[in-house]
Formats: sequence, C-alpha cells, structure tokens
Amino acid sequence: MIEQTLVLIKPDGLKKSLTGNVLTRLSETKLDIVGARIVKVSRPLAEEHYKHLKDMPFFDELISYIMGEYHKKKVMALVYWGEDAIRKVRDICGKTNPEEADAVSIRGAYGRITTKGVYENVVHASANTEDAEREIKLWFEPEEIIVDIYPVVKVEEKVKKLKWQ
Repeated sequence: MIEQTLVLIKPDGLKKSLTGNVLTRLSETKLDIVGARIVKVSRPLAEEHYKHLKDMPFFDELISYIMGEYHKKKVMALVYWGEDAIRKVRDICGKTNPEEADAVSIRGAYGRITTKGVYENVVHASANTEDAEREIKLWFEPEEIIVDIYPVVKVEEKVKKLKWQ
C-alpha cells in the first residue's frame, strides 16, 4: 500500500552532523522524499506534536529537547512516500528507546538517554497512518508537499508574509 510518513531529524541529530548519515540510511527504503523543510520549533508546535505525552513526567524536558534548547534550535522535517513507508522507515529508525534499539538502527547507533531520562534518539518517525496524517498536517502546508497525499480545499486568505527585498 502506498503511504506517507513524517520523519524528523531532531536537534541532537543536527548538532552531531548526522543528517547525511540519517538520509543515507533512510535511502535504503527506496522511498521518495516529497516534502522537506528546516523548522525552528515553537512551543505550540512542540506541545501539539507531543500532546499524547502531556501527562508524562518528562513532558517539559521533551518539549525543551525538540525545541532545541539543549542543541541546535532547529529540526529537519521530511515526508517520505511510497510502498509500506511507515514500516520501512520505522524498521531503519529502530525502537524509540536507544538502549533497546538494534545497534545498526539509527537510534541504536546514534541515540542516548540523558540523565533526566529524555530519549535523545536523533529521529522521529510516525507510528501509524493516523499519526502520520496528523503529524504531516501539523508540520507541513499542502503546497509544501509535491504529491497529493491528502484531500485539500482551496481557500482565499489575506495573509501578511515576508518577501525578499
């Protein structure tokens, strides 16, 4: 089945210059990258992304981590698209806990757990199709993705935005 998944290269992955390593490993999936952007993560974006963990004792540390307060203040967000995308990406990423992840997976090779218990696991990958849709719609606008992965509607908005001088 053709599907899409969100991948985030988190601030620790960028700080450690692992972007090339991560992209090389993910290229093994033979999936297409159909959206990519560098994001300075706001608190509202971080909290919405991790809202399912709101009641966990490590939530505030997790929010600080994804916002880049310990590393670089940016995340690389990517949308991978193709046959069985979610499983293929998650297999290469490995288990969320870096200590439980296979040593040849991205998280097993590059992740760590901080003394405060935060998993600095280099990447995020959507867990299932529902999470992928919610996360992709959170991190990307429809025009930032080069294939039509979800239905869209055209709306007219008057928006102030920055333009090059």
